[in-house]
Amino acid sequence: MKCEWVRESIVFQVYGELADDARHELEMHVARCADCAAELKAEQDFHALLSQDRAADPTPNLLAASRMRLQEGLETAQQGSVWSKWAFDPANWLRQMRFSPALASAILILGFAVGVGTAYKFVGPHSAASGGQTARIDSTTTVPTEASIAGINSVTQVPGTDQVSIKFNTVVPQEAQGSLNDQKIQQLLLYAARNNYNSGVRMDSVGLLTQNPTDAHFRDALIYALQYDSNPGVRFKAIDGLGPYVKDDTSVRDAVLRALVNDTNPGVRTEALRLIEPVKADGSVRGVLMTLAAKDSSQYIRSQARTLLAQLPEID
Repeated sequence: MKCEWVRESIVFQVYGELADDARHELEMHVARCADCAAELKAEQDFHALLSQDRAADPTPNLLAASRMRLQEGLETAQQGSVWSKWAFDPANWLRQMRFSPALASAILILGFAVGVGTAYKFVGPHSAASGGQTARIDSTTTVPTEASIAGINSVTQVPGTDQVSIKFNTVVPQEAQGSLNDQKIQQLLLYAARNNYNSGVRMDSVGLLTQNPTDAHFRDALIYALQYDSNPGVRFKAIDGLGPYVKDDTSVRDAVLRALVNDTNPGVRTEALRLIEPVKADGSVRGVLMTLAAKDSSQYIRSQARTLLAQLPEID
């Protein structure tokens, strides 16, 4: 099991929303992985901190009714095909291959055949053998699925317009062009922000996502980048894009507070501290500030937290 899956599932574990089998796998993993165990402990401590002075929990009746409506919605929603489930669930492939060497061999052979066929389709029999050239696709062309994208090479915006150019690799490099409102462009941007090995490409993608953070998918991608991206520059750009929504969106506020408590970069933490100033009277924010003022390792953070707390009225 990859540490990345565990870290993405830790929040669900803390809130008791993991399925039994997934919870068991996560507990087995953190028992032997010190980094993931520390991540789980930090998330549990943070959850406990946020729980202080929170509004009353929803009633059991409300929870039950909400879950029933969710279940009804899932049952009536259009189900994807068998092929789409396999294509978008690589973890399931890995679990199946672990117990079936024959299946693993079949998948490798199939993947090789599909790769050769795709190369032939895109660049023809002669250019496929010689390495091929960049292929251009427009908004009417189907963008390959994430499973067939080898990587994003570059993300650029045409100056003075909302047109975006994204170069990405499958069998040969390809390029997609379109507006920021184009669904295919949005899909590629979200993929680049989350999955690309090139931090510069992630930086460019997150920068474009900040231009339209009112889109729920874009905002979720910015929250993901703030929490998990290894590059502090990407995290800083993500938190800057989330800033206007700290006041009204509790998920954004919690992400910013999490960055303030856990981020290793002083610049990201300082920006997080600046963004929460307008909501410093919120109970969860006050609790975090009290903790930081008492024992944060950064003298600057401790000092600023005390200053913000001094501006708040006393709690009776």
